[in-house]
Amino acid sequence: MSSASVLQSGPTSTVNRPNSVAVGTIVWLGSEVMFFAGLFAIYFTLKTSLPQVWAEEVQRLDVPYAAVNTLILVSSSFTCQFGVFAAERLQARSTGWRPSQWGMVEWFFLTYALGAVFVTGQVFEYANLISEGITINANAYGSAFYLTTGFHALHVTGGLIAFLFTIGRAFAVTKFGHKEATTAIVVSYYWHFVDVVWIGLFLVIYVLQAAG
Repeated sequence: MSSASVLQSGPTSTVNRPNSVAVGTIVWLGSEVMFFAGLFAIYFTLKTSLPQVWAEEVQRLDVPYAAVNTLILVSSSFTCQFGVFAAERLQARSTGWRPSQWGMVEWFFLTYALGAVFVTGQVFEYANLISEGITINANAYGSAFYLTTGFHALHVTGGLIAFLFTIGRAFAVTKFGHKEATTAIVVSYYWHFVDVVWIGLFLVIYVLQAAG
């Protein structure tokens, strides 16, 4: 069954029609695509204007470190989706210790942990770059780098808050129903979105720069 479907309050029944909350979230994410497209445009404009600065500063990037951090975030998309599968079958919590028996709460806790590790990794990367003199006001490269990656980090942090809200809601209700499942599905849309955006940022900032 598609995650865009609405879950009814029955234990197994579903209906294949769009949910207004899910559709609204997708429309909002469309505006977020435009926002990040603007950040990409700023990045490429400054890079074209000052290629010499870019050529010098990009050498300080730790590409393997960023690649590991990227794998952590990408892994969180898979754990998030497993949480959605559990929510779709209206299973809030685990029925056993094995991952195959986990509910939405356990998978979302793991997703939260992976996301928190990613943000922490970015903080350490910022600290290292700042120690080498790359700050947001040092030059055009620093401004573009921190604007693009920093706004993404804020979006990831927002996703982490959403996971805590969704987990808390699962504990607050006496019966996990279709409303709670829809919340989990909508949060997953957002989380997959920030993951895809980061893959684009990683390819542009780290892979293409290093290759160039």
